Amino acid sequence: MIAAVFPGQGSQKPGMGKELHDLRPESRDVFKKVQEATGVDIAKLCFDTDEETLRQTQNAQLALYTTGVAAWACLNAHLQGVTKIDAFAGHSVGEYAALCAAGILSVEEGAKLVQRRGDIMAAAGEKQPGTMAAVLGLERDQIEAALKSVDGVVVVANDNCPGQLVVSGEVEAVGKAGDALTAAGAKRVLPLNVSGAFHSPLMESSAVEMRKALDAATFSAGGRVFSNVTSQPVVQTGVWPDLLERQLKSPVRWTESVQNMVNEGVKVFIECGSGDVLTGLLKRIEREAKGLKVNDLESLEAAVAAVRA
Repeated sequence: MIAAVFPGQGSQKPGMGKELHDLRPESRDVFKKVQEATGVDIAKLCFDTDEETLRQTQNAQLALYTTGVAAWACLNAHLQGVTKIDAFAGHSVGEYAALCAAGILSVEEGAKLVQRRGDIMAAAGEKQPGTMAAVLGLERDQIEAALKSVDGVVVVANDNCPGQLVVSGEVEAVGKAGDALTAAGAKRVLPLNVSGAFHSPLMESSAVEMRKALDAATFSAGGRVFSNVTSQPVVQTGVWPDLLERQLKSPVRWTESVQNMVNEGVKVFIECGSGDVLTGLLKRIEREAKGLKVNDLESLEAAVAAVRA
């Protein structure tokens, strides 16, 4: 079995997606649809924007969605008549690309939702100041135990892989958590350059605002997408507005999602979009699984050849 997975914020970089855009009509079609849906010159944003501008939440999220869906469109075209993708998943904003790839959201609908999500999250830090930090060398239960001693709001936000998690919350609380986690044996606690306390209770009002857009969107029947919130495959299309609302204020359960896909028989994971962060995490979650990526013509051809083999 094969899964297609899509990266989240942090994987963006200037020039992302340009080669596939220039060489593959499937990619150009996605870029065109995103621009028409959002009014953003998405090719210019991905190809010609400096690193600092692209790092801004509202820019990074739409760029990652577009390049992820575009890479998937190229892969899907090459796999027609060869094999099918059995499962989909995306890390945080990558979940919207996964929903599009699975046929649950149209390219345009997904782009509009991601644009709204990026705007809401960019504004979140001004409304409710917060921050995030990566924690290396501790497991989730150790982190949660250490956080109990910290006053204020700070929670596990991303369970990326064994020994690599992220905490999120109030600025002062995250700072104090760094001391507590170091005392608990963390190898490093690294502050992240983000504009808010994403995937934490501080995103409650942002989640409520996002729900308005989600309720107005159309979710169709499609492939099996493993939810960030539950780490399980979702079979009822009607629950996606609730899950995507909760996703903003809940931990991304990536380790469990990958493990559950493996337990269901997935042996190959193809990362579609910018970079190879998820492929790297896969090596630490399930060493026996094979990780492939699609972000340029060479990696596309290599992934298709590997699947054919």
